[in-house]
Amino acid sequence: MARRSRAARLAPPGWLTAGLRPARAPIPWAAAARASVALAAPLAVGTATGQPGYGALVSMGALSGVIGDTADAYRMRVYNIAVPQLFGALGVLLGTLVFQEGWTAVVALTLIALVSGMISSIGAVASVSGLLLLLNAVVGAGLPLPNPWWLPPVLLLAGGGVVLVLTLLAWPLRGGTPERAVVAGTYRAVAELLEATGSPRYDATRQALTQSLNHSYDLLLARRARRHGRSRTLVRLLAQLNAVIPVVEAASAAQLRPSDLGPLPAAYPQAVRRLADAVEAGRTGPGPAPALPEPAGPSTRALDEAIGHAATVVREDAPDPYTADDRLGRPAGLHERARRAARALLLSGASWRYGLRLALCIGLAQVLVSVIAVPRSYWVTLTVTFVMKPDFGSVFSRAVLRAFGTAAGLLIAMPVLAEVPHGWWDVPVMAALATLIPVLSAKGYAFQTAAITPVILMLSDLLNHQGFQLVLPRLVDSLIGCAISLLAGYLLWPESWHTRIGDRLAEAVSDTASYVSLAFATGPGRDEPARARYRRRLYRDLSAVRSEFQRALTEPPPVGARAQAWWPLVIAVERIVDTTTATRVRVEHGAPVPSRAEVAAVTRELTDLAEALRTGAALPVPAPEAPLPPDCALSRVHHEVRAARAVAAPAG
Repeated sequence: MARRSRAARLAPPGWLTAGLRPARAPIPWAAAARASVALAAPLAVGTATGQPGYGALVSMGALSGVIGDTADAYRMRVYNIAVPQLFGALGVLLGTLVFQEGWTAVVALTLIALVSGMISSIGAVASVSGLLLLLNAVVGAGLPLPNPWWLPPVLLLAGGGVVLVLTLLAWPLRGGTPERAVVAGTYRAVAELLEATGSPRYDATRQALTQSLNHSYDLLLARRARRHGRSRTLVRLLAQLNAVIPVVEAASAAQLRPSDLGPLPAAYPQAVRRLADAVEAGRTGPGPAPALPEPAGPSTRALDEAIGHAATVVREDAPDPYTADDRLGRPAGLHERARRAARALLLSGASWRYGLRLALCIGLAQVLVSVIAVPRSYWVTLTVTFVMKPDFGSVFSRAVLRAFGTAAGLLIAMPVLAEVPHGWWDVPVMAALATLIPVLSAKGYAFQTAAITPVILMLSDLLNHQGFQLVLPRLVDSLIGCAISLLAGYLLWPESWHTRIGDRLAEAVSDTASYVSLAFATGPGRDEPARARYRRRLYRDLSAVRSEFQRALTEPPPVGARAQAWWPLVIAVERIVDTTTATRVRVEHGAPVPSRAEVAAVTRELTDLAEALRTGAALPVPAPEAPLPPDCALSRVHHEVRAARAVAAPAG
């Protein structure tokens, strides 16, 4: 026992090792094959034409395209690959203009870092675009690239074009398949939720479903926002996705069923899985009604009605094009979205803070390598650029994982650089290494770094011919870059220590109070679209809060410890929202309607809790209350709110 206790004390803390555990993910065979061809083929062409350096630049562009190819729908993949490539080409052009220009390069890269950081705050595609703008500017300023000035940007764009062509080869054959598969996956997640009702698996399954819904809506509405007019297929998929929301809400109501009733009959999840198969296959037209048991109460009545409605919508060939996306509100027009993005870029405090934070780190890195003779110093700045991506995860954990990943990648690169001669042998070796990038990227950031490092070293060696001598300097450069990120990008910024997780949680609790009030503002039969939109937005926001807390859990104390203390409260707030939704559904199907006094009492308790979280004051213990009457419509909501307050009291 003493030996086990001593081993536990010597073990590294969980917040340090969390990112080193590989995530469970299927092997993306198609992506691995595309990466292999996209990175190896340019080297083969360059070797055959006697221009291996040109081939290396094309492969660099292909590497950026492989990393950015994360969307499902083909139209979105065009956007996700092409737009960042344009920014990357601009970056390498600006970098080559200041190559070997000393302090001019320091100032230029610092300003590019400021712009890159501010761009990254707009959205996911903008974030990748800002990343490539800065990365390629660093490469252009640090590596001797071929002349004339326009050639490196063209070669990098050609590499992105190779990835784009390979990605779109199957588009004529699989046009709408990815979108249908995503929506069908959401239906199957709903079926799993129905199976989990009444079991300890319910909360985790509900979280997985929320992520699936977020992904499906992001995919369909983003594609809708980029198209002029209405696609019949897209309208049908949006209608099918909207139709599953009432089933999700009815599942929440089924979770409130008395435990002595046992799990839901298997007919309910089976019916939803049959609908998922129909969605994925694109089957429409008349069909048999779902074979469901006779409803035995408000929850099963809600399920019966919701699944029946979903079956009708799934079979409908041409839903109303003017109501397909009303549940979430229609996407804003291009002009309005551009105006919002510009406002977020120029007026957002978060945008300026991140831009200045990134610019400080890049500036320090460039000053350091300008003052101290660091061979091939661009690797220090590249490391800072990769680590300082807060939308990709915690700066602290990314710095640690980057160091581990780089060390592992160098172990892979050592025999390659030492033993593989330049020439045709580069092609099969690159083909093998490139397959690891999509496979290991799905496992986590450290694994992605381990896969990308030997590829970048091989391509760099084709440009500067340092061979095995690249290995040790690259490890030192990576450690220097990680140290700069930790010192200037983490420790010097108060928000790293006094994290905003408390403010985010307080905002979520306040929104939950508003939702409780809105949920029972009208009687049965008047479940307005505004309430449905608010409910979906709240579930999405809570999912974002959960992600931010999970990110904070990987930080060292005091941030990680504070997040650990408040983590149960995040779960409690999710349960309040779920129970409120379930109660509203039950009211719609015959359960008692809560009085205004009951709703006001719950809302007041949640508002007090939000204020206590926002101010940091300890939550006062409420006075003992009389037992709730047995016919209280909000008894379960009251129970969850009191549980949340009990969790918050010691954490405050």
